[in-house]
Amino acid sequence: MNSTVRAVLAEDEPVLARGLARSLRGLWPQLHLDSIVHDGRAAVEAALTHLPDLLLLDIRMPELSGLEAARHVVDDWPEGRALPLLVFITAFDRFAIEAFEAGAIDYVLKPVEPARLRTTVSRLQARMTEREGHTSRAIQSCHQLERHAGHAPLRHIQAAHGNSLHLVPIEAVRCLIADDKYVQVHTSERVWLIRTPMRELASRLSPDLFVQIHRGCIVRWNAIDRIERDDSGRLCVHLAGLAQALWVSRSHAHHFRAM
Repeated sequence: MNSTVRAVLAEDEPVLARGLARSLRGLWPQLHLDSIVHDGRAAVEAALTHLPDLLLLDIRMPELSGLEAARHVVDDWPEGRALPLLVFITAFDRFAIEAFEAGAIDYVLKPVEPARLRTTVSRLQARMTEREGHTSRAIQSCHQLERHAGHAPLRHIQAAHGNSLHLVPIEAVRCLIADDKYVQVHTSERVWLIRTPMRELASRLSPDLFVQIHRGCIVRWNAIDRIERDDSGRLCVHLAGLAQALWVSRSHAHHFRAM
């Protein structure tokens, strides 16, 4: 691949950060580091400012851990833009499972050996090439989806259960939460799992009835019990009868300006 690839690197030890940056540039001349930061909160700010292709994170950092920073970035990432590829570089091996659950492409232990870093770069290059190859097809699919979906609002959601197909009335839906390859459809009685993409659902839900609070969550306005703001200024939505608190991403916080 010949096009420039943009990255943000977060490492709390400046000397290690500079050395890692030099090694990465030597192995991957097309890689451009938009920002090198030294704590988790700065990593989130840099990622959401530059919107890089890659995000390389240390695990143990001040302010926010690398895992926490990754979750904040995913929650606040702009709709319709591919998430950055994640690599965690750390001295601790015990966080590997959490890192891969967070969607990491690789998990590299310090001290980073040149051969190991070369393997990481090869993996990232392969994934970037694959992503570029899918981009044009994804755009075409999106246009086709928009043409065929139409503008008619959904009256019900089709949910399969065993050998049965159930029609869940929109009036019964309290929230929709992305769950890996599925979307959870929450009603007051149960949770249904469907495969319809969140993007398609969002395009056909009335904004008078529903509000999207981040890329993976849509809630019904009249199901909201209360909205709280934490010490960092982030908003959190609570639904009556749902124990799980739902965070509002910065890109959707404008829906709650009064807060």
